[in-house]
Amino acid sequence: MSKKTPFHDIHQKLGAKLIDFGGYDMPVQYDGIKQEHNAVRSSVGMFDVSHMGEFYVNGSEALDLVQHVTINDASKLKDGQAQYSAMCYEDGGIVDDLLVYKLPGDDGFILVVNASNIEKDLHWIRENNNYDAEVRDQSKDTCLLAVQGPRSLETLKKVTDLNLQDIKFYHYAMGNCGSYDNVVFSATGYTGEKGFEIYFDKNNVDPKAIWNAIMEAGEEFDIQPCGLGARDTLRLEMGFALYGNDITKDTNPLEAGLGWLTKLDKGNFIGRDALKAVKEKGVSRKLVGFTVNEKRAIPRSGYSILDEDGEKIGTVTSGSQSITLGNAIGMGYIERSFAEAGTRIYIEIRSKQAEATVTAPPFIAKK
Repeated sequence: MSKKTPFHDIHQKLGAKLIDFGGYDMPVQYDGIKQEHNAVRSSVGMFDVSHMGEFYVNGSEALDLVQHVTINDASKLKDGQAQYSAMCYEDGGIVDDLLVYKLPGDDGFILVVNASNIEKDLHWIRENNNYDAEVRDQSKDTCLLAVQGPRSLETLKKVTDLNLQDIKFYHYAMGNCGSYDNVVFSATGYTGEKGFEIYFDKNNVDPKAIWNAIMEAGEEFDIQPCGLGARDTLRLEMGFALYGNDITKDTNPLEAGLGWLTKLDKGNFIGRDALKAVKEKGVSRKLVGFTVNEKRAIPRSGYSILDEDGEKIGTVTSGSQSITLGNAIGMGYIERSFAEAGTRIYIEIRSKQAEATVTAPPFIAKK
């Protein structure tokens, strides 16, 4: 039986189409993916992403544990900062991608992981915890709303006394939301737009009161509740990887374009030796973006990528019609020799070959 977030009743009242995702009953859309997508690109939308996992890592060697299990350098984090990172297996395959939040002083860290990986990630971290550090799973008590879009700041300024404009990208601050305190506003997101991810403990803060306050604040901007469908089309337009599609245990960060967060010189961590060997040898394939040059040809995960001679050179991992651009886009792994932007490739779609061009993400201009 699927788990439910504290906003489940609201989703039902709004007529959301609900699906099982990561073991949770989640809204995939409300009035339509296109409408929700466009709201985030042009104004503001709000997502319930309370299905994500939150682990608190505390203790005198909390940093040592985080450094050991993640590939980015958490020692660089200052109070009020977050970083994008990943965890790897010994062979360099990806356990999960995640956010690492540095708590004030010596209070430790919060790791925010993907919903479908909560149990696996928690087991992995605890299995590798040979440090004076405690790992607590606070996922069930933590609510998470993502308010995203060009009007997100104007919307949220109405519900908090925090100076949100002073919170830099990948930084956070704690303050009030309406009459409730201890609400975290994090300048992060998965859409490529300005926005905040808002964390709070459902035991201390009324989730429905927060939802209603934000919806009321955004009413003048025609704020839309948004589902997982729009979340996927938005992230794909930015070229953001999705765990289970673009990154898995069978892919490594260097071929997935995550070399920029793989700090091989920070000291030892799980998977470092394997990743050093990959870097020295060079990757044999790369995760690339591509634009389909033919109308009505939509690439899907698992479709083959071919060269001009019809030989298979890779596989699509994500694909969709770009709502912003009006044509199909996708991502996939292809042999390194074909990975340069501008290279012509072909996507095998229902036994036909649709011409495409390797395109470096983001597919739309960054905001």
